[in-house]
Amino acid sequence: MTTEQITDLDLTFRPWRGAPDAEEMARVSNAANRAEGVEQHNTPEELMNYFGHPDEHADAARDLIVVELDREVVGYGWHSWVDTSDELREHRLGGYVHPDWTGRGIGRRLQAWLEARARESAADHPSDRPVVLGSWADDQRLAKRALLEHLGYRVVRGFFEMRRDDLDRVEVPPMPDGLEVRPVPSDRASLRRLFDADAEAFLDHWGGFVASDATFQAWLDEPGADPSLYVAAWDGDEIAGAVINHIPRADNEAFGIKRGWLESVFVRRPWRRRGLAAALVARSLVRLREAGMDHGMLGVDAENPTGALGVYERAGFRVVKRSWAYRRPMEDAAS
Repeated sequence: MTTEQITDLDLTFRPWRGAPDAEEMARVSNAANRAEGVEQHNTPEELMNYFGHPDEHADAARDLIVVELDREVVGYGWHSWVDTSDELREHRLGGYVHPDWTGRGIGRRLQAWLEARARESAADHPSDRPVVLGSWADDQRLAKRALLEHLGYRVVRGFFEMRRDDLDRVEVPPMPDGLEVRPVPSDRASLRRLFDADAEAFLDHWGGFVASDATFQAWLDEPGADPSLYVAAWDGDEIAGAVINHIPRADNEAFGIKRGWLESVFVRRPWRRRGLAAALVARSLVRLREAGMDHGMLGVDAENPTGALGVYERAGFRVVKRSWAYRRPMEDAAS
C-alpha cells in the first residue's frame, strides 16, 4: 500500500508489533491528549486489549499502522467497519500524531493510508449498502477537525459529554412497579446476557456497534472492569435495563480527579417510558459515590430519539463538552 508524499519528512509506515508498540502508542496519544486538554490517559494494557481481539471488522495485523520518523514512533492510526442503524456501511478511521510533530503533514499522510486501507477492506467485504468513510473529533481537537473538513468530511451528528457533581445530594426515585435492582452475576453467561441486552437496546440509536464475540471478549477484558459497579433492573429473569458503570483509574490518577463514568445507560424497548432510566441513573450516581467518586460523567447523542438528554438534565447533569461525527462518501476519497 502506498500513500501520497504530502510531507518532506522521511516517514516509515509499518504494522504494529504488539506490546512494545502499545507502550509507544500510549506515549503518543497521552501527549496529544494533554496538549489538547483532553482528560484521557491511555495505558498500554488498555491499548493491547482494545486492539487485541481481531474479527472481520477490525484486525490490528491489517488495520493498525504505526508511523515512525528516524525509528521514533510519532503517530499511529486504525481502521474498522460497521453496518450502521441508518443503513450504511461505515469504515471508521482514527489516529494520533505526537504534538511535537503536528503541522508537518503527518496527519494528512496518515489519513491517506487509512483511507487506502478502508478501500481495500470495502473490496474484501462488499455490501449493498452505501459505503462511507467516518471519523470523529472532540471540540478541543481543532487540528483534526480542520484536516477532516479540508478533506471533504462533513459533520453528520453531534454528541455531548455531561457531568454531574455533588453526588452527596442525589434524589433517588422509586423503581417502576414490578421491577427490582439486583446484581448481575459475574459468570460469563450472565455478563453476555447484559452485553446482548445493551446491544439490543442501542439498535434504536444512531450509529452502529459491533456486537461480535471479539467485542464481547474485549469488554470482559477491559482493564478495571468491575461488575459490582453495574446497576441492573430485572423483571423476573429479564434484564429490563441497566447502567454499565466504570471508574477509569488511570485517568483519575493522571489528572488528580475522582471521576466515574456511566458508560452505557440503556432501557430495552418493552420497559421504556416508565421512569426506569431516571431510577437507574440515580442509583448509579450513588454507587459511584460509595466507590469514592465525587462526580459522574456520561456521553449522549445530541439528537437521541428516546429523550435521554432530558433524563440526564433532570438528574442534574450539565453539558461540559461536545464532539462530532464526520462522514464522507467513500467514492469521494482519492484513489
